[in-house]
Formats: sequence, C-alpha cells, structure tokens
Amino acid sequence: MTPIEQRQAAAELETLAAQIAHHNRLYHTDDTPEVSDAEYDALVRRNAELEQQFPHLIREDSPSGIVGAAPAAHLAKVRHRQPMLSLENAFSDAEVAEFVARIRRFLSLPADAEVALTAEPKIDGLSCSLRYEKGVLVLAATRGDGTTGEDVTLNARTIQDIPQTLCSGEGRSVAGQRPALRASPEHVIPDVFEVRGEVYMSKEDFAALNARLLAEADDPEKARQFANPRNAAAGSLRQKDPAITAARPLRFYAHGWGETSALPGETQFDVMQAISAWGIPIALDLVRSADPAEILAHYRAIEAKRADLGFDIDGVVYKVDRLDLQARLGFVSRAPRWALAHKFPAEKAETLLEAIDIQVGRTGKLTPVARLKPVSVGGVTVTNATLHNADEIARLGVRPGDRVRIQRAGDVIPQVLENLTPDADLPAYEFPTRCPECDSEAVREEGEVDIRCTGGLICPAQRVERLRHFVSRHALDIEGLGITNIESFFRDGLVQSPADIFTLTKEALLARERWAEISAQNLIDAIGAKRRPPLDRFLFALGIRHVGEVTARDLARRYRSWAGFEEVIGRAIAARVDLPQALAESDEKHRQRRNAAAAAAIETSGIGGEVAGALCDFFEEPHNRAVLADLFAAGLVPDDLVWETKQSPVTGKTLVFTGSLETLSRDEAKAQAEKLGAKVSGSVSAKTDMVIAGPGAGSKLKKAQDLGVEVITEPEWNALVTDATT
Repeated sequence: MTPIEQRQAAAELETLAAQIAHHNRLYHTDDTPEVSDAEYDALVRRNAELEQQFPHLIREDSPSGIVGAAPAAHLAKVRHRQPMLSLENAFSDAEVAEFVARIRRFLSLPADAEVALTAEPKIDGLSCSLRYEKGVLVLAATRGDGTTGEDVTLNARTIQDIPQTLCSGEGRSVAGQRPALRASPEHVIPDVFEVRGEVYMSKEDFAALNARLLAEADDPEKARQFANPRNAAAGSLRQKDPAITAARPLRFYAHGWGETSALPGETQFDVMQAISAWGIPIALDLVRSADPAEILAHYRAIEAKRADLGFDIDGVVYKVDRLDLQARLGFVSRAPRWALAHKFPAEKAETLLEAIDIQVGRTGKLTPVARLKPVSVGGVTVTNATLHNADEIARLGVRPGDRVRIQRAGDVIPQVLENLTPDADLPAYEFPTRCPECDSEAVREEGEVDIRCTGGLICPAQRVERLRHFVSRHALDIEGLGITNIESFFRDGLVQSPADIFTLTKEALLARERWAEISAQNLIDAIGAKRRPPLDRFLFALGIRHVGEVTARDLARRYRSWAGFEEVIGRAIAARVDLPQALAESDEKHRQRRNAAAAAAIETSGIGGEVAGALCDFFEEPHNRAVLADLFAAGLVPDDLVWETKQSPVTGKTLVFTGSLETLSRDEAKAQAEKLGAKVSGSVSAKTDMVIAGPGAGSKLKKAQDLGVEVITEPEWNALVTDATT
C-alpha cells in the first residue's frame, strides 16, 4: 500500500467517524434521522472495511467502539448494570462462515468442532431493557449510549406486550408465529431478571397512526408525520407524557437478557423459551442449529418473506447457543464476540446530482456533500451523500447535473457508487481553493488527502464548530447551549472562546431578545454544573485532532488526574524535542521517529505515534495553552477520573503471555486479563509484573527469569481467573 493510499484511508476514516457520530445522535437521541438504516450501515460497513485493510489507522474515536448515543435530556438517566451493546454486522455467507471460524480460533476448538447457533429475525425497533425483581417490573430503560439509558418505566407499563408481573402460564410470541409455551419447573422466575428486546410498531399500525395524526391536525400541511415505523416507535416510547405513549400502538419482543440472579437454562435457546413461558413475546422463527447450511437457509427463508411481514426487519441475528461458550468469548469494545447480525443486501437507486456543497469542520477540513434529487431507496427518501474529499470527486468524475447510482448498504449514509453520465457535456467540478466561510486559502498539506482552510481561529466555521464540540453531548454536555445559541452568541461577540462560556452572566443574557429570568438562570445554572467535568470528557472537549472519546477515556484512566496527564505530556514533548535528526534522514522519517518517542513516553495502550504527535502539537501551540489558562482562570477544574475495575491479584499490573496456550487462545487470555484490571504487554521489561508461560516459551521466559519477574503456568493462570470471578 502506498503512502498516498494510507493517507486517503486515514482521511476517510476521520470523515466517517464524524458522520457516524452525527447520525448516531440524530437516530438514537433526537429520533430525527437524516438517512436510512441502510445508508447508515453503509457508512459503518465502509469504516469496517478500511479498518480491516489498515488496522494501524484505526482511530480512538472509531465508530466500531461506540454504541448508540447519549440519552435525551428530558428523560431521567439510568445506568445499566451491564452494558447494552451493539452487534457486529455481516453482509455475505463468507462473513458468516468467518464468524464461526473466528469463534473456533478464539476458543481453540478443532476446525470441525460443532458450534450450535440460534437464529432469529432482527426487528427494526428501539432497544429497551425491562428489569423484573421477584417477577415484578420495576424499571424500563432505553439503550442510550450503551452505558446510560433513559428511564421509560411509566411509558413501558402502557405497552400490552410488556407484563407488569411475570407469569407461569402460557408463553407468547410475535404475531402468534410460535406455539404457546407453558412454564415448566425449570422456568422458575429468578429474583432479578433483566429482559432485553425491541419496542416496535407494526406497518399497519404505523400507517394508521400517521393517518390519525393527519386527520387531527388543524393544518394538514403542518401535521406531524413519522418517517417510518422505527421512528414512530422511538418517538412514542420516549414521550414525557405516558398518556401519549398509551395512545400509540406499541409492541415488544425479547431477544436476550442483561443482569440476572440466575439463568433458567444453559443455552440461549432454552433461556428464550423460559422468557416466553413467563409471558413475554419472543421473536418469531427462532431456531437452533449446528449446521451452517441450515442456518443460512433459515436466513434466506426469512429474507424471502420480509416484504410480507407485518413489521420491519433488516436482517437475521446469530448467537452462540451455549452460554458457557458465550462467557468465554466475552466482548469487544462495542459488541459481543458470540453474536452477529447478518444484514440483508444493499439496495441501490439512480438519481440526479443537483449540487456539491462544501462544509467546513472544526479542524478546517473541507468536506464535499452531494445534494441529490430526492429518491426512494427501500422505502427511505435519500437527499444527500458524502463525497469524502476532492480525490473521491475526481475518481468518480461527478459534476452537478450528472446522473449517479447510490447505495444504501445495511442502513448507513448514502454512498455514491458511480457516475452514470461521465460523457455528458458538463463542466468539470473545480474544488474550491479558498474557504467558503472566511475566504482564507484552502490547501492540501504534504502527506494529506484532505484540503483544509488555513484560516484557523479567524475562520468562523472552525471557531463555531470548536465551540459546539466543546459543549456537545459527549464533551461537557452543557444543556441549553445548542447550535442556535452557540452561533448566536458567537455572532454577537458574547462567546468567542470556551472560557467565555464560564464568564457569561445572567445580566448579559437578559439584555438579549427572547431571554427571560427563568431561561437565563437555567443556562447559568447548567454552565455552573459543568465547572468540574470528568477528565475524559474534558480531554475530548478540547478537540485535539485524533483524540476521540475512546482515546480521551484511555488517557484519563491511565493518568487519572489533569496533573498526571499534564506531566506525561511534558515528558512526551521533551522526548521528541530532544531527538536529533540523523544524517540522510528525511523530514518525514524524522517526524515518525519523534512521534514514536512521544508515544513511548505517553505509554498508554492504543496510542501510537500519530495520536501522540497530535497531542504534542496541541500542547506546544501557545494559543492552546492560553485557552487552557483562560479556562482554569474562569474556574473550570477537571475532576480526577475514578475508574472501577474488578479487583483481583493482577489489578493494575502489567502481564505478558508467552509460549503456547493449550486451554484458551491468546485473545481470550488478554480479554480475561483486561477484565481483571490488568494491562497486557507484548514484551518483557523491568516494568513487567507477571509472565504467564505456556509450553515452548523462549526468550521472554528467560528474560523474565533474569529480571526476577514472577512467572506462573497456564493452569495457575486459569485458577487465578476462576478465583477472581467467583
């Protein structure tokens, strides 16, 4: 792969991360998606493809490590006892086969070992958890960002499919497709059982609801109309007034569980039967099989009748049936290793490219956006698509006036596949050489694929975007400082830098039009409540290039306090400043060595030279240091991060696995160690606390013995894990 290809990939990954985060917020929090599910999945798919091809370019704010979006402000927040994660996606039979092969590799199973899976339709609804204690419903919550959701208990109680008390009578299923079950002795209801599933609305009920809203509207042209059943279900469940939810025809079906004091079975299939027996609907066509051909045949059968179903589905979900294997497989950052969503094929359409607009981001990047003549793709109206950068426009050869083919793949942002009229007599599109916001020169830096505005802080788009980012939901999350107020305050000179937010006064707000005593006081109170932001949120809010939510969290966990973080950044800057340039060494090679030295000083898992270099660049810039000084002078103090891990004999220690592991794979061993609060390193040094050595251990074992590092065997490691988790 050439350096140009890698730079293009890095730039596209940055664009995808921003776009997917934007659409996550619209979909999960605001219930106002701009793109279809297929268009959204297409973006996620493209991101995954690039990450697989260029694993060293995976961003710390990669969408592959993020679930959902933050909860809405008008609903009380609920922290999930166990995270509500997302699912990895597959779009082909080969990827399903690789999923099974990957399970075998992780578990060190023979290539022909039987791996039984369950398969069920993936209903397109709103994820919801139902917590039952002693069989009584005590809490219902949306998924939110996977860690914190919204309390919708009162609203969920109005849904007929959700029992207030679990029963021991006959079971239920979606649309009556499964024979009713009767609870058996092994289906005893646990003291605590959290059911997880989907709140949805049938196609028929969706059409009737829109018709009723239209009939009840005083002005038909201004009638509230939902775009699709999923949006209708989400909007209905998340109402402030439960009476409105009660008037909406919502349904529910279960597909799994969260926290539980006991499990009524040893397999996924058996536990789902128990849930059904307790009176909660489960998915239609739930099957179990160890035959891959049978599983894929079930997928095709469901796909064939998709259009005739009474509700929307977008694929089939496979899960490893044995719960003991699920426990061993565990989770990656945003999804379980033991589950996979097999999405239905992408849908395509043709339309007219009416215009190409340029958007300026907070880093100055100029992103071209295709404005399309509205076209329906799989029932969703598509009006725009990203064109990524100037090189992508050149590759496609697109111009306003061209007819283009677009694709919705797995419900992601629309993707322009090809130009259908390349020979049309149209003028070539000229990518702007000046910023459309401030008229500063727009240039492509050496080694970059993106074109950026050179205006910096004189560019209003960049300054406004940075301010918006600073107060955004995943950063400081200041309620009341949305897009409109930030732009208005900036335009009128009231807020020009982040520190200005914390010097706002109620008197200054009351002097503005349409600000009253209560609204002004509410905003001042909201700002005051964020004067001690958690360290990870503060780091993310600073808008440092390549430092997304995950990187900010990892740095905060590693150094815990602002003082600790500031100290290590000082060491990193010194490490790269003190590194001389060797004779005959290119500037690029020297830059890479300097950044590698900075990464070694930062010494945080997942942070390589590119991120370390961006951190040093940020803190070496006098203006950025001045912004920080102003913030601290205005009374902002980042709170130390308190990170709870499962306490164990290896918590906080650095471990090295070496040799051949016989009972588990290296990936599983690493996952176990991280779950117990340990860090896993690939090399032995004086900082290593323990080495787990299997048969065939060589130089690493010898070095550990020479250094006096504690060495244990694989059976001893397994015993340690068992003791720590029981």
